Amino acid sequence: MMRVFEFLVALVIVVALGVLAAVVMPGSGHVERQLVIGKDMRQVYDVLDNLRRLPDYSVLRAIDPTVQFKFSGKAFGPGSEISWQSSDAKLGNGGLTIASATPEFDKIDGNVRDASIVWNLDNNWRGLDKHFTLDLERKGSRGQLTQVTWSYDVSYGWNLVNRFANLYIHGDPDTFIQVSLNNLQNVLAGIPNIDYSQLVPYIKQTQPTPLLLVSTSIARKDGLDGLDEAVNKATTEIQAAAKKLGVNVTGSRILITTNYGDQTYSFDVALPIDSSTLTVNGQSEQLTAATPPSLDAAAAPAEASSAAGAASTNTKRAVGSRDRYGRLVVDGNVRATLAFGGAALEGVWNGTFAGVPQTRDMLKAYAQTHGYKFDDVVNRAYDVLVKPEVKDAGGNITSYAKYEVYLPLSDAPTQTPEQEAGIPQPQPDDGEAPATSGTAAAPAAAASTAAK
Repeated sequence: MMRVFEFLVALVIVVALGVLAAVVMPGSGHVERQLVIGKDMRQVYDVLDNLRRLPDYSVLRAIDPTVQFKFSGKAFGPGSEISWQSSDAKLGNGGLTIASATPEFDKIDGNVRDASIVWNLDNNWRGLDKHFTLDLERKGSRGQLTQVTWSYDVSYGWNLVNRFANLYIHGDPDTFIQVSLNNLQNVLAGIPNIDYSQLVPYIKQTQPTPLLLVSTSIARKDGLDGLDEAVNKATTEIQAAAKKLGVNVTGSRILITTNYGDQTYSFDVALPIDSSTLTVNGQSEQLTAATPPSLDAAAAPAEASSAAGAASTNTKRAVGSRDRYGRLVVDGNVRATLAFGGAALEGVWNGTFAGVPQTRDMLKAYAQTHGYKFDDVVNRAYDVLVKPEVKDAGGNITSYAKYEVYLPLSDAPTQTPEQEAGIPQPQPDDGEAPATSGTAAAPAAAASTAAK
């Protein structure tokens, strides 16, 4: 009996000491880690102010490669949500919600020195009001680097069991931050260091469009000086083919970039037409979307292995046949196909054509930071000449050309943050600044003239 009494007394003492220890323990927990990333703050901010890239850099997939993610709420900024389900007991189910982002995305420019984003956390870790805070601060002599301070905060209240969880805050929470922070740096390293802060891109739903096109290329040793000649030659061929087919051209010329290399620029010159059914050699042919050569069973092995570009796509084939991309051969170098259809990220360049490739690269970097999926090999970027440039009698530019640049998307929300915020795109004549006599054309790096 005495032994039982002693045991009970010891138990009461242990419980009392445990309660006392829990009472004196902190009612909240905090852990943080820092890392300087070689990216401008705007790109880092954009990756963290949406959750579409979280599966690519968080530790969650390292714990359970089969974890399932689901996006909900807004696509960007406060209100964005991601949830996950896992059969791994260590990971379990959970979710994150962006609670705040200061300042707003359209205020992040070169003058902003710091920013802060808060994610609310809902998972099986003990505690209340669990949240991550991601503080960004410009670093480097020119502010070209970004220091990310990623912290985790939790309140335990007077739940004595929860208070003991503070002893393990350097376990799972610390690991989540450290691994995810390192992975974040790797993800950002794969995004081109391009300033797209002056871009106002929209996501547009394009419609399938019948095209006549000619594949061609120019050497880049002299810049893009041979572009106009190549485009004019291809356009003349297309217009002659359209007349022969009895169809009408319905819009401006389109350039579909197939390879913007250091030595050669390969592209398709295309014009939209008013019919997706053509009569060739007395046969009615329905136009279809192009397919990658590897999916074209009829392609000859030698032809299928040739390099992409004008030389390979203009292989002589009989009129009425299909080339290795499944496009209809209508006349000489002219092909007919059904193009576009689906979501595309759209931007505008006002200036010489030299700025179009830069705008295209801006769209790609923007898509990567916002988690929009695209495959520029299968669905090529393209641009539409909305308004040609105007020159005076002396050959000086008096009005710059207007180009719409498109990047087809395979997975994206219905709107960009700019669209959702109601930030208007410039109209065709907005910001018109005709060049005076002898004034050089706007440089490609003049991001302030890039729009849409």
